[in-house]
Amino acid sequence: MERYLGDLKPGERACVERINGGGALRRRMMDMGIVPGVELEVVRCAPMGGPLQIRLKGYYLAMRRGECAKIIVSGPKQERIEHSLASR
Repeated sequence: MERYLGDLKPGERACVERINGGGALRRRMMDMGIVPGVELEVVRCAPMGGPLQIRLKGYYLAMRRGECAKIIVSGPKQERIEHSLASR
């Protein structure tokens, strides 16, 4: 099951798997540091469908919900490492 950045709650961490779409929006996200493999954390969510504040690479970023709906994420790095070790 795919999980999107907009599905995360404040305090949750995740790693970017991929960015759907293309063009200028994709380039802008990548310029801001949102690239596959980067770990990020949702700091807070504005009410009424407002933007999310996320932290990645030591800085904070506010993103619209529509932009967040294009970013597919998975569990944080530590969780993925523990899962892969448990499956051995």
